[in-house]
Amino acid sequence: GETRPFLAKINVSFYSNSNYYSFEIPSLGFSHTQTIIEDYVWNRIKDELIGEAGGWGLIKLGYMPPEGGKKNGRFTLLDFKNFCPYKVNIDDFREARSHFDVEEWMDILLGAIDYNPDGFARNGWIHRDIWKAKHTMLTRLLPFIQPRVNLIELAPQQTGKSYMFGKISKYGWLLTGGQVSRTMLFIDRRPGAHSKGLVTCNDFIAIDEIKSIEFANDKEMAGILKGYMEDGYVTVGGIRIDGEAGIIFLGNIAYELMDSDKDMIGDINPIFRDSALLQRIHGFVPGQHVPALSPRMYINNWALNSEYFTEIMHILRSKPETMKYRGMVEELVDVKAATGDTSGREKEAIFRLCTAYLKLFFPHADSSLTRTTKFKLEFDKYCLTPAKSMQETVLKQMRFVNPGMYPDGNLGFSTYSVKWD
Repeated sequence: GETRPFLAKINVSFYSNSNYYSFEIPSLGFSHTQTIIEDYVWNRIKDELIGEAGGWGLIKLGYMPPEGGKKNGRFTLLDFKNFCPYKVNIDDFREARSHFDVEEWMDILLGAIDYNPDGFARNGWIHRDIWKAKHTMLTRLLPFIQPRVNLIELAPQQTGKSYMFGKISKYGWLLTGGQVSRTMLFIDRRPGAHSKGLVTCNDFIAIDEIKSIEFANDKEMAGILKGYMEDGYVTVGGIRIDGEAGIIFLGNIAYELMDSDKDMIGDINPIFRDSALLQRIHGFVPGQHVPALSPRMYINNWALNSEYFTEIMHILRSKPETMKYRGMVEELVDVKAATGDTSGREKEAIFRLCTAYLKLFFPHADSSLTRTTKFKLEFDKYCLTPAKSMQETVLKQMRFVNPGMYPDGNLGFSTYSVKWD
């Protein structure tokens, strides 16, 4: 008979061991073990889905009879059309931003990712503590809005890391547990397999649980990650693989270890205790500032639509937008080397993070606004100072891994300041 579409919310999962996608429809009681998304369907609908979060949409289902003596068959997803009740106009978004001050805008952005800005306060906290918690939560969005931002965040459990990278945007991918391979991330050269890896079709790849994650080949993965994180491409078997995806490493550590002057990476997978790999990371997210999630931190009122906001961030990743905001950063920031020349990686990390922050907090910025004293003060607080701190933490962790790089203990960190003239 005829298959009719119906409106429902689905969640999607990838089973790496068997190399297939499945889905669940909670409202109908369909679980992942009962379903499958065939490859030809996945390739057609993947851009409609919000990563593993799936999303609301018009769904068509089919049924695959039992095979190989199995008792039960599976429901198959035949089609999915994202339910999108709005149009995205980046100029309207910029114009709307101009009607709010930056603290109000921060609260609007928190609402857009499902958090209640009034729920961040804790007993004994002053305004600066609350500001740090909000700013750090939004720092996680930098890879959503800027190409090839590489981050690491080690934080206590229940601070929302996995939710942010796995449930907010359809343009990113969260890898949790199991085994990560070159095939999964970059290219699968087996006959009949998917040729493109996750870095070629996502804005970011977040690798969760880095204390327990396994790699199919540690030495190979370390080398290929270093090449990709540095250049945005790798060559595998004579084939060049390009990507715009940032790489994010996530893990849990005890709160008392969360100090940039302590060795925070001593207990994670040895692949990450490599100064050359750490050099490719642009920033260390200060997860110690984010409180454990509680019911009052989730929004229960009107807010900016999450899917709309993630579309805006995706648009702001485009090359013309990135060049425009990067140009503003170049005009705003003065660099003075501590000794000799400024490290190219250090400067690129800080400028790339600043560009992402500028897009996030000041999407309406133009040459007129950036000349004002008020804007420069806010840029320093919201963009430049956090970017410097995040990169400096990376350098401090490199010192623990390879003390020989800094025999006198001096990081050689350059001075980055706002140009006031």
